[in-house]
Amino acid sequence: AAGGVHVVNNGAAALVLAATALAAGREIVISRGEMVEIGDGFRLPDLLVSTGARLREVGTTNRTTAADYAAAIGPETGFILKVHPSNFRITGFTRGAEVGELAGLAVPIVVDIGSGLLAPHPDLPEEPDAATALRAGAALVTASGDKLLGGPQCGLLLGRADLVRTLARHPLARALRVDKLTLAALEATLTGPPTPTATALTTDPARLRDRADRLAAALGADGIDARAVAGAATVGGGGAPGVTLPSAALSLPEPYAVALRTGRVPVVGRLEAGRCLLDLRAVPPEDDELLAGAVRAARPAAER
Repeated sequence: AAGGVHVVNNGAAALVLAATALAAGREIVISRGEMVEIGDGFRLPDLLVSTGARLREVGTTNRTTAADYAAAIGPETGFILKVHPSNFRITGFTRGAEVGELAGLAVPIVVDIGSGLLAPHPDLPEEPDAATALRAGAALVTASGDKLLGGPQCGLLLGRADLVRTLARHPLARALRVDKLTLAALEATLTGPPTPTATALTTDPARLRDRADRLAAALGADGIDARAVAGAATVGGGGAPGVTLPSAALSLPEPYAVALRTGRVPVVGRLEAGRCLLDLRAVPPEDDELLAGAVRAARPAAER
């Protein structure tokens, strides 16, 4: 679906390159509801303004229509920017203009999907993906390679061949380029076996419960208060905000939380209702024995 692709060193860099090459000294039209903070205190409006672009805000925090965008377009418009709020959700009386509604306007549509999902995912029906955005009429899609894609930290720019060529030949592109190791890791992500992220997303909950039962039985035989419990895993990692997946966990007494974190093989769980839960969706099956060993090793400190 993409006529061209360019890779830079992270998702923020992809957006900075697009803004610099296409809108420096001009306007970027963006919804007020999509002026997000992307983490570690970095705010998208500040990032965009640093490129020399001016922001033309439209709509309101909770509702923006296609007519709002159309009314803001003028001779100074560089592009319309659609940003997926990948680390929070606004619910209730809301409205957002879809890419397809904006595609007929006389300026490029740049869509920052954030998480790096390249195609629709059956378990994440509300998460935007690059292929769908491009088919709907986006001129350019920016994304991270290290979130739902599960690859190395990098930024992806996909879209019209002429725009991607313009970005790749811009002087800033050299400062943002990636090295050969990143390119090799990205190639392996796209052509190799499923990534740990992909595997964790698609694991059968029944298999997780079987593993939890086996681990609880084995540890219980050693006198450890271990239980298999059902749970819900959060996707997280800058993608699919608010989405949970059915899962299973190993439940231990609360003191195990600290003992496991500080053990020789650190294990990080979560505390819930006075118990330490180790969610097995985040643990590869081949590491079950390693996990059991870490729990056994943590027992003296946890039961002190």
